[in-house]
Amino acid sequence: MSKPIEAPGTIALIGLGNMGQPMAGCLARAGYKVVGFDTGAAARERFAAAAQGTVANSLETAVAQADAVITMLPTGKIVRAVVEAIRPHLRPETVIIDMSSSEPLGTRDLAKELAAAGFGLVDAPVSGGVKRAVDGSLAIMAGGEAAVIDRVDPILKAMGRSIFRTGASGSGHAMKALNNYVSGAGLVAAVEALRIGGAFGLDPDIMVDVLNASTGKNNSTEVKLKQFVISETYASGFFIGLMAKDIRIADTLAKELGVDVPLADSTADLWDKAADKLGAMADHTEIARFRAKD
Repeated sequence: MSKPIEAPGTIALIGLGNMGQPMAGCLARAGYKVVGFDTGAAARERFAAAAQGTVANSLETAVAQADAVITMLPTGKIVRAVVEAIRPHLRPETVIIDMSSSEPLGTRDLAKELAAAGFGLVDAPVSGGVKRAVDGSLAIMAGGEAAVIDRVDPILKAMGRSIFRTGASGSGHAMKALNNYVSGAGLVAAVEALRIGGAFGLDPDIMVDVLNASTGKNNSTEVKLKQFVISETYASGFFIGLMAKDIRIADTLAKELGVDVPLADSTADLWDKAADKLGAMADHTEIARFRAKD
């Protein structure tokens, strides 16, 4: 059995956006050699300026010497296209770690194809946002064969504080989508409660204090309402288009499995409409603005 991939092993990180870049920083601080690539020139320049690793000028050169390849990309479709492009250039037994929010059943199929070619795949999406990506305290949901997860465990621990082994391939992506469904539904409920309370004459700050001392407390009431919604700064760092995509993945998975989920159906529709109206790059806490005008 292959050994765990420990520092100073080489990690190729494909996708140097809001999350990918600070995650690369955590890997570099842990002693890994990081080779980064992004199709965006601005992202490559930021990575180079941060001196967190080497910037590659192509996918092929990024992965050529990698012990593991991390993908942090917008969709599972893009992940598959990248994997198909790099596969001929991978070293034997290279492990691919898809930390994007991809479709679970698509991940399951991709894992089978890679296994047949001699490569391992771990789906390891994250939760915690940019702040926790910076300090290496992300929650990571890892799906795949136990032996393959064992190999990348040191890599995951360099970026996350809580590593959950969720089961077979695709299970990490399923859990991430379901987590964001619960998170997104909770945020909508919270901002609607503020609207109702405001119409009645309740002070929004007091409302949040009461919710956080009561059974209505959730992630949104704790770290989003006062910080980004009531303040109207809308600067959590997570795009509304990505939240809408993740919730739709959860809703689609339910349909593929034959599970009736009317609340998920309506929640996914609401977030899709908000992303379409506000633009996919709007902060996800701007769902409050959408609901105020809806």
